[in-house]
Amino acid sequence: MSPPGGCCGAKIEINRVSSFGFRELCITPLGLGSIFVDIQLPFSYIQPILNRTLPKSTNRKHRDRLIVTNHGEGTMKRMSCITIGLLAVAFIVAGCAHQPVSKGWITLIDGEKGLENWNRLGGANWRAEGGAIVADASTTKGSSFLVTKNSYRDFEIRAEFWAESNTNSGIYMRCADPSKITATNAYEVNIWDTRPDPSYGTAAIVDVAKVPVPIVYKAGGKWNTFEITVRGPEMTVVFNGVVTAKGRDSKFAEGPFVLQYNEGPIKWRKVQVRPL
Repeated sequence: MSPPGGCCGAKIEINRVSSFGFRELCITPLGLGSIFVDIQLPFSYIQPILNRTLPKSTNRKHRDRLIVTNHGEGTMKRMSCITIGLLAVAFIVAGCAHQPVSKGWITLIDGEKGLENWNRLGGANWRAEGGAIVADASTTKGSSFLVTKNSYRDFEIRAEFWAESNTNSGIYMRCADPSKITATNAYEVNIWDTRPDPSYGTAAIVDVAKVPVPIVYKAGGKWNTFEITVRGPEMTVVFNGVVTAKGRDSKFAEGPFVLQYNEGPIKWRKVQVRPL
């Protein structure tokens, strides 16, 4: 099982789009041409395979792309086994490409798609732009929101977002009054690197779970991820793969969750929710 000339090679190209998964897996094995599968795979599935089976010949072209290349006659037998396994994974995933990525997840924003899944509150200039849902100005004072059309009790949220250092934004959850949203009638996971009281700044749950001071977690100037779990009175926030806040509170049992614009640009590239 070798290409003409007795050479064996494989190229695996993975575009990493978030801390909780990979998307766009491209495998070019044994000179047979490329297999391209547009999927999202958990990082934990792929990294052990790469670590255990592929020689460390890597080229990082940019921050979000990893290319691993194998070649040479000495690796033919090894690569044949690797390629069979990778091909099996690719074909299995390809057969499921039109199935939900993970059972129960509902995608509310996917790149520039999804504004129709939200009710607008306030005068922010929400729009689809540059592969995300964006706001950077408002015709009204105070905060503006994108409000989910459904109410949630216990749930998980996965979100990818871009903020600047002056951005004041966040995700409000279990909003008691979706027509008048404040930090006193909902739980807020904050995005605000320059909050006057930094203990409830970026990646904290306002008035429930603090983050370390001086500030450790910052969102400004880069793409970030939130993984938020709310179950009964328990709430956990994972920011860029790190648990930043855990809290317990029972004031609000159920309600929509919302994306906030208050100041500075905010971009949402992916927002998903899974009821528990």
